[in-house]
Amino acid sequence: MLNVDWKRIGKTGLERFRPALWECLREGYSWKTFGADVVAGLIVAAVALPLAIAFSIAAGLPPQAGMITAVVAGFAISAFGGCRVQIGGPTGAFIVIIYGIYAQFGMAGLMAATAMAGVILILLGLCGLGSIIKYIPYPVTVGFTSGIALIIFAGQIEALLGLDCAATLNGAKMPGDFLGKLSVYAHAITTVNWAAVGISAMTVLLCVYWKHVTQRIPGSIVAIVAATLVALALQSFGIEVETIGSRFPEVAGGMTFAFPKGMDWSAVDFRALFSPAISIALLAGIESLLSAVVADGMIGRRHNSNTELIGQGIANLLSPLFGGIPATGAIARTATNIKNGGRTPVAGILHAVFLLLVMLFLGRYAALIPMAALGGVVAIVAYNMSEWHLIKGLLRSTRSDVLVMLTSFLLTVLVDLTVAIQAGVLLAAFLFIRRMGESTEARDVTRLLAGQDEGRRPDDLGQPGIEVPEGVEVFEVYGALFFGAADKFKDTLLSHAHRLPRVLILRMRHVLMLDATALHSLEEVYAHTHARGVTLVLSGVTAQPLMLMVRSGFLDRIGQENVHGHIIDALARARELLRG
Repeated sequence: MLNVDWKRIGKTGLERFRPALWECLREGYSWKTFGADVVAGLIVAAVALPLAIAFSIAAGLPPQAGMITAVVAGFAISAFGGCRVQIGGPTGAFIVIIYGIYAQFGMAGLMAATAMAGVILILLGLCGLGSIIKYIPYPVTVGFTSGIALIIFAGQIEALLGLDCAATLNGAKMPGDFLGKLSVYAHAITTVNWAAVGISAMTVLLCVYWKHVTQRIPGSIVAIVAATLVALALQSFGIEVETIGSRFPEVAGGMTFAFPKGMDWSAVDFRALFSPAISIALLAGIESLLSAVVADGMIGRRHNSNTELIGQGIANLLSPLFGGIPATGAIARTATNIKNGGRTPVAGILHAVFLLLVMLFLGRYAALIPMAALGGVVAIVAYNMSEWHLIKGLLRSTRSDVLVMLTSFLLTVLVDLTVAIQAGVLLAAFLFIRRMGESTEARDVTRLLAGQDEGRRPDDLGQPGIEVPEGVEVFEVYGALFFGAADKFKDTLLSHAHRLPRVLILRMRHVLMLDATALHSLEEVYAHTHARGVTLVLSGVTAQPLMLMVRSGFLDRIGQENVHGHIIDALARARELLRG
């Protein structure tokens, strides 16, 4: 019966949970540090404010959902995470996933999937799997990130051009897929609002070039304020531009901060939500750990990846309780926090407090913001996410890496992010296995050892040649012996044995890994040679293959006297067998 020590597992998991906030407070916290955190938190809140609203609307939700997420998740990630300077909240990467879940399962389904993702992240952190997410191949990450960026940008075309898609759809819902949206935009292109186009262009230019004026005030805030004033001026002249208030009339009365009521939980299919929850958890884990790595390089400290995952899980578990959406660490906001003096999680907590005050007392003014301005802000975020220079670099890489990246990119854009991640990882693993299998080889080195091949370097023993007795052949294996190379190893070895020697030495000094499939092939080679009166001798067996041979009983079958650590000893054993 399996005996699992759950107490030990629980104890180990809790030992991995060391929030950065506790570490900072234990080291000592001064008024000077608090002053720097206040300034950094205020500036980061100014950056996060328009992004939280814009990301929420881009995902098809009211603006208060993004604000609630920035407050609740932003507080939790800073309070319970493993990075000192991480700033959390809604990010552009989640727009695609949120839009799809909300369209298919409604708000209740989105909240359930977010909470499930939070539980998954907590379990990953408690089990010490904080590093496992780092094994997702780089081409997969670049592919789906660029695909998400393209989808996000496509979703902002309506706001950027001021299109009247509602008239084109005639009461139907906006399609969630990329090609469907492009089709709607093509039919609605005659409804372009040139005032909205002008506001979008002004917003983009201010976001891009305001940093040359000053970096103390975020360009996105300046752009939003300027666009709102322009929209109010245009309305005084009778020129209408769509605003948050015209699309979400309830915002004009202010934003609420309370548990959402009226949710139909009976219709939630938790089994169907498991796959979307996995996608949320993976994306949250990947983005938060990438952000933490960037932060480590900027402040010269190391984050705790397991604690960071637990903090992300707590944040995504708490966020839906108040009507929030998925959240993760935001690289741009984290970098802004560091550049403005934030060095402890207190800055992130204060940024959440400032956003809460804005939400409660100034939330009604968000109704005046034009949708074209939010579209411009999100378009800039999408461009920064795209990482086109990374794609350009990867296109000059190996064909397998290009194939993995393009597969992830196209599946993200045309099918689904979940499918893209799964297919990308599987394809990358398959191609890696094939490359490893191709790099493994076994060749006859008998003449090389004897020094009979002209122009070839003798053996690395520093001798001009090693005497190989007549009736002995030596094969050397290079690379990992695993299921992807097992058949190649067996076929090569047997096909070269045209004239079977009396002793066959298999030199394995370069084999660092052996699995069950390769061991089975090795047993078949042994059976083939043994049936023909040939003795198989192993030389230079490394630790892992040797342990597997011992546990499987193969070492007893071949005989311990036929396994040697050095080729000289193996040849001595061959001479002994020949004399016998």
